[in-house]
Amino acid sequence: MPLLIGRRVTMSARFYSLLLAFLLAAPSAFSETLKLPDNLTGFSSPAGESFLAESMAKEAYFPLASNFLTQKTQSYCGVASIVMVLNALNVPAPAVPEYEPYKTFTQDNVLSDRTETILPRQVLDKQGMTLDQIGAILSTQPIKAEVRHASDASLEQFRTQASSFLSKPGHFVIVNYLRKAMGQERGGHISPLAAYDEKADRFLILDVARYKYPPVWVTTADLFAAMNTVDSDNENRTRGYVLVSSPSGE
Repeated sequence: MPLLIGRRVTMSARFYSLLLAFLLAAPSAFSETLKLPDNLTGFSSPAGESFLAESMAKEAYFPLASNFLTQKTQSYCGVASIVMVLNALNVPAPAVPEYEPYKTFTQDNVLSDRTETILPRQVLDKQGMTLDQIGAILSTQPIKAEVRHASDASLEQFRTQASSFLSKPGHFVIVNYLRKAMGQERGGHISPLAAYDEKADRFLILDVARYKYPPVWVTTADLFAAMNTVDSDNENRTRGYVLVSSPSGE
């Protein structure tokens, strides 16, 4: 019986990995990504597959995976992350002429006159967006967005809040972190979390820079340390995370 259970877990993990690979079936998904540092585990690796199979907090995985995007430009990681979450939440979306009569959020139509007052496109194109701007732009939609700066939280608080959100339908977490602090190449970055494996104490990041890095599992400690870094574009406040849900929290 234990052998049978082990095979089922392996098959389940393989299914998740194959499903995400199918959902990533776009030219950018097959580009040559950068080598991962030893502290990060690639999603499609045997270890990465097992992390997802044993995870009990992965309600965000399928809604996000089915809406997984590659950021449109190198400064649009925040835009792509917001679009993924809004579509995963089934928030009423604007019309898209090329998809008429269907409606969906895109990296073009999620920006509006309202978001322009928060973050002008000219600034966005140059430096991306900050943690507080993520929260403010999300708040222009009929959802609940709670910004948490790492300096105002603790490692345990982040672990508890993020894992709790990922275990409930209709709840999502967007993280803003410094790549260099996690052993990746350079600057600040933004992407959604898709799952948490308690046994490994690792979170799954669906990296929207799909041309650069694949989805990765990172330890809670490494992720929190990467968020607990100063962002000079945000008045030297620390990076952090945004808890996103429907207004009712359901």
